[in-house]
This record gives sequence, C-alpha cells and structure tokens, in this order.
Amino acid sequence: MNNARRQLVFLAGALVLSMSTWFSTAAVLSQLREQWDLSSAQASWLTIVVQLGFVAGAAGSSLTNLADRVSPLRLILVGASGAAVANGLVVVAGSFGPAVTARFVTGAFLALVYPPALKAMSSWYRTGRGMALGVMIGALTLGSALPHLVNAIGGLGWRTTLLIASALTLTGGFIAERFVSEGPYATKAAAFDPAQVRAIVANRDFRLASVGYFGHMWELYAMWAWIAAFYRDVFTSPRVASLVAFSVIAAGAAGSVHAGRMSDRVSRTEAAALAMRWSASVAVVMGFLLDAPLPIVVGVGLVWGFWVVADSAQFSTIVTEVVDARYVGTALTMQLAAGFVLTVFTIFFVPIIRDAHGWGWAFLLLAPGPILGAAAMRALRVGPRRAGSRRLGIGKARVVAPEPEPAPEIYVSPFF
Repeated sequence: MNNARRQLVFLAGALVLSMSTWFSTAAVLSQLREQWDLSSAQASWLTIVVQLGFVAGAAGSSLTNLADRVSPLRLILVGASGAAVANGLVVVAGSFGPAVTARFVTGAFLALVYPPALKAMSSWYRTGRGMALGVMIGALTLGSALPHLVNAIGGLGWRTTLLIASALTLTGGFIAERFVSEGPYATKAAAFDPAQVRAIVANRDFRLASVGYFGHMWELYAMWAWIAAFYRDVFTSPRVASLVAFSVIAAGAAGSVHAGRMSDRVSRTEAAALAMRWSASVAVVMGFLLDAPLPIVVGVGLVWGFWVVADSAQFSTIVTEVVDARYVGTALTMQLAAGFVLTVFTIFFVPIIRDAHGWGWAFLLLAPGPILGAAAMRALRVGPRRAGSRRLGIGKARVVAPEPEPAPEIYVSPFF
C-alpha cells in the first residue's frame, strides 16, 4: 500500500468516527420524545440546530480563512474534541432547551472536521482525486449512520448511545492528529485575505458546482434525518427499523466510491448528474411505498441510499480543481455553509407534510433539488469554459493542478 492510500485509509477511518455525533439524537429520537415529552417541531429542531451550528462554524471559518491558516489535522482534532464534549452534554441537559444549545455547539465544532478533512486528503491526490474524495464522503456517510447501528444493537439507553457517539468522535480526532499527515500537494498556510471570498464567489465554475451542491443538499440531509422514522412506520420492531435505516444510509458509502471512480474515468459532471437523476427518481416514489411488500420498500430504500450521496464528492472535487489552490479550504467551507442552510427547510417541512398528507408527498418535496442540480452539472459541462474542462475531469483527461485566477473587480452573486 503506497503512502497516499495509507493516508486515505487512516483519514477516512478518522472521519467515520468523528462524524458519528451528527445524527446521534436522530437515532434515539423516539426515546427522547418520550423522555422529554417533545412535540414534532421540537424533535425536528434537535436535528435542524446541528445544521445551523455547522453553518455558523463554517461561516466563521471561511470569513477568517481559518481552514487555510491552520493545519487541517489540528482543526480536525479541535473540532472532534469540541463536538464530543458538546454532544455528551445532551446527556446531562435534562430538557429540550439545554439540549438544543448543546447540539448547536456540536454542529459548530463539526465544521472544523469535515471541510479540513477534504482539504487534507486533496493534498495527497491530483490524479484519482475523485476516487479519494468519494472515499471520504463514504466515510462521512458511515459515520452519520453509526448511531442507528448502535441503537439497533438493542438494550442500550439513549444516554449510552449518545456517550458512545461522543467517544467515537473523540477517537476519530486523535487518529487524524496522530496518524495522518498532509501530502505533497499541500499549500503553505495562507495569510488572512477577505478579498479571496469575493474572488471565489466570482468564479463561474465554483458557482455552478455550488448550485449542484445546493440541489444535492436540499434532498440529502432530510432523507438521512427522516428515513429511520419512515421505517419505524414500516416495521413493528424499532430495532429492525434502526438496522434498516443504518443499512440504507450506509449504502451511500459504496455509492460515493463508485461515483468517485466514475468521475475520474469519465467526468465529474456526468457522475454527479447520474447520481442526482437516480436519487430524484426514487424520491418521487419512495414515500408511496409505505405499504408495499417489505423486500420492495427495503430494496428501493437501499437504491436511494446508494445514490443520494454519491454525487457529493464531485462538487467538492470540482472546487479543489477550479479555485486558487491556496484557498481551497475557504472555498470548500463556503460551499458547505451555504448548502447546509438549505437543509434546514427540508428537515423542518418533511414531518409537517408527512403529518398532513403522508410520506409520499413528504419525500416528493425532496425531488426538485437533485433535478436542479443535474441541470447545473449540464451547464458546467457545456458552458463557455469547456476549453478548460480538463480540470473538471471531462472526458478521460488527466486532472492537472488548478491555476490561480485573478480577483474580480466587481462582486458577482453566488447564485448565478
């Protein structure tokens, strides 16, 4: 095993463990609702507030160029440690209010884990970067699914599940700090430069990749947040429902690696668009299968889990290839922060629509996101910068290092 692959194994393993606090309360939500007498809206906020915390942490990091001024591996350790402690505080919170505060802080610290991990792995790969980041997104997926597996073991109270998630997150941070190093393509720490935020936003390729990412995020986290609740309405056994939810979410790890390899072999844009077409199609029908035979409702769920996150790595990979290499961390964090804002709306509205009209219409709400994202990928593939598409892995061209772009003279909206 060469050094790059060894670093990929260690960092992916660290990310699996570090992200286990993200959906830890979602895995034990039914127990928390009974323990604290939570309403449907309060239950939603225990997940939503993590997204908001992540946005706050990511926005602060990008505005200060923190991800490009501090070693990404040091940031991962700090972020994992903070997230572990904050998530553990939910155990002693005793009620909804303090728990929401603790979960917000958890999300803010996780913003120091995920983007720096992508930047650190990018420093090891130029060719094969799509595959490498696909593995990293697969690690994120497994980490997000882990609490459901812990809950499916049975016999564990919600406090034990949350504390296990915190311990796993802390372990992941120490693995990243102890066993991972930055690669030969790492850039020197950049000076704080607010103008770089404007330069990144003015980059057309960055904006189109971000639109694709926004469509992807419209669907992904609402699906992850509520798929366990969906399967609890399918199965009479909560343990079976948790195990199936774990399997469906974890299937995305295989999807991420598959799409990552495809992006290196064919193109970033084609791999992302294919995944979004599949996930949108399943979102349209999934909720209407509530009373279908169990093999069908589980099988279709596995297909959804496989494709719903498979496109994610491509948006991050494109960013690492089209922005100034010195500010990749800032660009990734900006994209992630804006994308996570969108997740708040769908996580909040899915249970409301479910209560009013059923799961079919609730999941149908998610389909427009990947449809829009696929259109953005087509625009990126055939747009006026096609001559520079070698950097995006279009065709079988070798991915080369990005060239810095001059800062623009005027501000351009990130949404066009």
